[in-house]
Amino acid sequence: MLVMKFGGTSVGSPEKLEIVASLVSEVTDDRIVVLSAMSGVTNYLYEMADKIEQGADVLEATLPILEKFEKTIFALAIGQDEKEKLWLNVKSRILAINEWVNEPNKKQVRQKIITFGETLSCLIVVGILINRGENVRYIPAINFMRLDSNGEPDYFYIQERIQDEIAKSSNDIIITEGFVCKTYDGLIGNLERGGSDYTASIIGRCLMASEVQIWTDIDGMHNNDPRFVEKTFPIENLSFEEAAELAYFGAKVLHPTCILPVQLVNVPVRIKNTGDPLAKGTLISHKTQGNGIKAVAAKDGIHILKIKSFRMLMAYGFVEKVFSVFSKYQVPIDVITTSEVSISVTIDNLENTDELIDELSDLGEVSLTSGHSLICVVGNFIADSHGHANKIFSSLKNVPLRMISYGSSDHNVTLLIDTVHKNEALNALNLVCFEEASLIC
Repeated sequence: MLVMKFGGTSVGSPEKLEIVASLVSEVTDDRIVVLSAMSGVTNYLYEMADKIEQGADVLEATLPILEKFEKTIFALAIGQDEKEKLWLNVKSRILAINEWVNEPNKKQVRQKIITFGETLSCLIVVGILINRGENVRYIPAINFMRLDSNGEPDYFYIQERIQDEIAKSSNDIIITEGFVCKTYDGLIGNLERGGSDYTASIIGRCLMASEVQIWTDIDGMHNNDPRFVEKTFPIENLSFEEAAELAYFGAKVLHPTCILPVQLVNVPVRIKNTGDPLAKGTLISHKTQGNGIKAVAAKDGIHILKIKSFRMLMAYGFVEKVFSVFSKYQVPIDVITTSEVSISVTIDNLENTDELIDELSDLGEVSLTSGHSLICVVGNFIADSHGHANKIFSSLKNVPLRMISYGSSDHNVTLLIDTVHKNEALNALNLVCFEEASLIC
């Protein structure tokens, strides 16, 4: 079984939807196809939900989405009768929003609306594939995808239910939504932004897929951010650990939640380019390719929170008290550095920070600064390797460093800088770690 996931840009137009259908048709293995909403649709659905909550006319609020999908369907390269039939189906689904808004649970109405884009993508791709004579079936994700009471995937339930769904009939191709799920109490929920990658990896794990393919608009994970750096290149092989670090620290090609489910059962993930299907892409598995520096990623919107107290000096239990406060207010931490009298941490969300700082002030002097970026240099930095730190720090000799984290993992060196220096840092690292190295080789 092969799992193929197509993101919003991959299904973002009638032409791209046709390409997705062609890529799915070309595969000979049984396959489950996970689809995102067309690019821009989920944002509009959030806006629509806001408008409806504020009392806007429902039919008027749905008109733009009706117009978009009518235009999309009638631009497809399928027969006119098939277009008419598909449009009637999609139109009736969209107009059902008029009935949803009368339901008493308004939070559920909102969830139904914001998760609806993925369903519309599924209906269109199923229509195209049926027109091509494919043996295809749509299975709603809520039939099998469920979270437990901790908000984690209920793997036993998902595995049992998806196998039951597959067994109901013999289909070469199954189409389902990403992002959409049920909560443990049976309500409609979602897997947050980037959740379609997560859906694909959960399915891959539960079915022990031969591979999970993430189809996007770039030919793999690159060694640096191509939005800010020229002469980047895709990396052919990454370990799960390396890919997870890159995804978490800013590489947008892959959502960080995607790695853990498949890593635990060693199901490989392959990143492919919808616009260039023959490109090798990036294979993520337990295997890696050589040692040393593999890639660089950057994460913006970082804040430094520093707690300074002479009560730390030669004391025990102080750090535990500090982090219990972070746990109480559910504020996640990216990077930690300590000295004898201070602790510095980075956070990327200011929610609950007023209460957090107020309570931390009982333990010491607290300061918060913003406008920073984390630069993550990823690779396989085995304990007896040498020269990598010299490359990193020599390339950044003109960039002020605010924090450094090195040694907590064999797979990354993390540096905190002011965001105004980010482009300079990324390009300097690219020059020293990759361009000059390739010239030497």
